[in-house]
Amino acid sequence: MANTVFIKPRHRVQVKPGAVVTLGQAAQIAAPDGGLIRRLKTIPLYRIQPSDKNIVIIDMMQMIRAVFDVDSSLDVQMIGPSQTIIEVVYEKRKVSTASFVLVWLLLFVGSAMAIMNFHEDVSMQRVHRHLYEMVTGQAVDKPLLLQIPYSLGLGIGMILFFNHWFRKRINEEPSPLEVEMFNYQQSIDQYVILHENKESLRPLDDA
Repeated sequence: MANTVFIKPRHRVQVKPGAVVTLGQAAQIAAPDGGLIRRLKTIPLYRIQPSDKNIVIIDMMQMIRAVFDVDSSLDVQMIGPSQTIIEVVYEKRKVSTASFVLVWLLLFVGSAMAIMNFHEDVSMQRVHRHLYEMVTGQAVDKPLLLQIPYSLGLGIGMILFFNHWFRKRINEEPSPLEVEMFNYQQSIDQYVILHENKESLRPLDDA
């Protein structure tokens, strides 16, 4: 047990271009000896190359081989995921104010047109007039008593649905959009793990 080392690969790690990925960055390490942990954390696993673009996969076998190169007497126990996704984060270009305003206007106008077209398709104004006449017994062309609360409720409902007011989260529960984005990211990660990991692919004529 004294020579047993437990290694748990992290799911995703962000590094800068040209960085050297160490075992301490790519995985969590547990061992009885604190000095051994510090030594293992500094083991280099991979240097980011320009040809790697933005994704590199480090397999657990690569981690085990790196540990054995340092000390072959260790009993390495791997737990958790079998790969670590290394995401190379490049410096982002600053978005100009003009571009931000243009995109904001496009989204605003597009969203407004979509909502108006939907209400026109379902004849929402006629429905409001009919409901107002049923409740009050009076026929009016613009039942503002229904339309104003409906408009406010539409906006408040969207805020509650997406669980955000600008950057502020209303509660800790994820919104449906965040859940869908999470599922999408999980699918992307699985695809990347299968197609970017060279160790998991073996050509037919490979001995």
